Amino acid sequence: MSEPLTARLLVLGGARSGKSTFAEERAGLDSAVDYLATSEVRDDDPEWIERVRLHRERRPAHWATIETLDLAGELLRETGTPLLIDCLTVWLTRQMDRAGIWDARPGCDEALKAAVDEAVAAFARATRPAIAVSNEVGQGLVPADAGSRRFRDEMGILNMRVAQAVDEVWFCTAGIGARLK
Repeated sequence: MSEPLTARLLVLGGARSGKSTFAEERAGLDSAVDYLATSEVRDDDPEWIERVRLHRERRPAHWATIETLDLAGELLRETGTPLLIDCLTVWLTRQMDRAGIWDARPGCDEALKAAVDEAVAAFARATRPAIAVSNEVGQGLVPADAGSRRFRDEMGILNMRVAQAVDEVWFCTAGIGARLK
């Protein structure tokens, strides 16, 4: 049995680095946990549907799943139940979609900034234990297209800002977490 989570954590890592499993174990597999799923499941992506199915099957049945983009609202909810956010990478992608970044919709930069600012402020003010999972996307090659570079840059900025707001930061490689902060 793991010790109950009492802090706010950020778990970073590359794709398939074991960061979600590491975060789930830190949250306490035996404890009550609110699992905030940021993904959207679309019928036209069978591979993504399978990934989501595997994530759902791995979670303990007694965990509550919350499917929302209201990250700030969940972080600031008055409860002692730990919140596991999986993941900030998908949350940011969906916020960029909502803001209209890809189409350069008027006001898109301001809309994205407002969403990110609200989330970071909520991490800083949250009293409930929380673990956020996020991809570290800045260690590879510079992407060839402007949209991918924009995403990489926004992801790096979000990760840095959340890292400043939380109590602990972990980096996961091959399923092994190393504490950075």
